[in-house]
Amino acid sequence: MTTRVLSDGRRLTRRTFLRGAGVAMGLPWLTAMTRSASAGDSVAKPRRMVAVCTDMGLMPEFFFPKGAGKEYQSSPYLDILKDFRPQMTVFSGLSHPQVDGGHAADICFLTGAPHPGVGGFRNSISLDQFAAQRVGTATRFPHLNLIIGHETRQNLSWTAGGVGIPPEQWPSKVFKRLFLQGGADELKTRLRELKDGRSVLDAVADSAKGLENRVGPEDKQRLDQYFTAVRDLELQLQRAEEWEHKAKPVVTAKPPTDVADNNDTPGKSKLMYGLARLALETDSTRIVTIMAQDQHSTHKIPAADSHHALTHHGNRPEVIATLRKMEENQLTAFRDFLAGLHTTAEAGATLLDRTMVLHGAAMGNANSHSNVNLPVLLAGGGFKHGQHLAFDKDRNHPLATLYVSMLQRVGIDAARFASGATTLRGLETAG
Repeated sequence: MTTRVLSDGRRLTRRTFLRGAGVAMGLPWLTAMTRSASAGDSVAKPRRMVAVCTDMGLMPEFFFPKGAGKEYQSSPYLDILKDFRPQMTVFSGLSHPQVDGGHAADICFLTGAPHPGVGGFRNSISLDQFAAQRVGTATRFPHLNLIIGHETRQNLSWTAGGVGIPPEQWPSKVFKRLFLQGGADELKTRLRELKDGRSVLDAVADSAKGLENRVGPEDKQRLDQYFTAVRDLELQLQRAEEWEHKAKPVVTAKPPTDVADNNDTPGKSKLMYGLARLALETDSTRIVTIMAQDQHSTHKIPAADSHHALTHHGNRPEVIATLRKMEENQLTAFRDFLAGLHTTAEAGATLLDRTMVLHGAAMGNANSHSNVNLPVLLAGGGFKHGQHLAFDKDRNHPLATLYVSMLQRVGIDAARFASGATTLRGLETAG
């Protein structure tokens, strides 16, 4: 177990055990857990990644600023986030090459896989899963996949095999998973389920091994991929079993009550963003995705129709005005999330300083189902922010180059991801 050095020379482990009470209490990341040069400890403070996607896009005329660089002129939507202008970068002219299909592109926002609307489409690994495979072992949960809304068909997280990872929909269940320990009987049941899962994987793998000498080269390659996936799953189950023996973090927040009203998107957003912040603050995970899926919601405002229907506004002023209120609600919830990260101190900095937060959409204009010139911004994470990086709005720059920059910032030696073969030019780290 890695240790950290306190100011008086004593060492502090990532988990401090309260022996007298017979309880192991998980700690958030403390100053005493940071790197100590004198002690030769090479482990640095953790960096984290959050990706938020709104499924209905944002009206471009209210999102994109005028001008480029640090002197850009803000927009109505960016004015909502004005307190964080020095801590965020706004982008224009970014998209995923060959990702088309209108709403179908949602599932490719973090993957960049081409042509999601065609028959036989198979997705590729998502940004969060790529990162979680490499840095997720340091926390109880390698990643947290959340959705704000009452439908779970849309998904941001995808495995290397193109399998969607179901998102967590109910805040009460997320809270229980993160912070409620459960009794002895529940622990035994959970451990038995984990062991049963490993047994099933072992049995299936043993059965498949008998095929290796009876198939051709192409099928052998598929079997190799299969065995690799099985080994990865076995390791995940083993790590999950180890974490089951450790106590979960103790928080002062009370378990949330789920919002039953499907039109109450602001209420749902507040709960889910709050849980994401708690998960990061307690270092329960360092990778979070949030799908803001509210296409059938009215956001609890007077509206003649749902969010989705209003995006097809046909340039009618009264419809645009209502849709604007809905999108402002989304950005207000996001602003409050950033504020929560910014006001949470961590090792001489803030949680926002250590957490890069991506916000964007897979559609640049929902009214026309356009998948180019996506509304994207990045906040926090230790980049040199306070600017608008403007790329060609007709011949877009690959959005995945931003993903390469994010992967490298979280400490992953990645030269490319999806269509991104380099880091995003103009986006520099602050040290």
